[in-house]
Amino acid sequence: MKKAVISTGSKQYLVAEGDVLDVEKLVSDKNIDFDPLLILDGEKVSVGKPFVTGAKVSTEIIEADKLGEKVTSIRYKAKKRVHKVHGHRQHLTTIKVVKIASKTD
Repeated sequence: MKKAVISTGSKQYLVAEGDVLDVEKLVSDKNIDFDPLLILDGEKVSVGKPFVTGAKVSTEIIEADKLGEKVTSIRYKAKKRVHKVHGHRQHLTTIKVVKIASKTD
């Protein structure tokens, strides 16, 4: 089974063909290609400097903009009348990995 490590939104993800994952919001229409940092193909490993040359990970966008789970942060100081609650929901894009193509394919 072929796997790859891609980088998007200052995060790295280990993906295989057919995987569906949520990444930080991407501005694109339907398809997007990533340059892989690493490709695992059985016993063969290709490490990029920083990207693997001649390889790409093709993905399609399933849901362009959705909101993630709500994160709540609280600021509280006892006996000081300080109490503040903030909430945040990150904008995400759902993508599906269609194909991992290396230079040997």
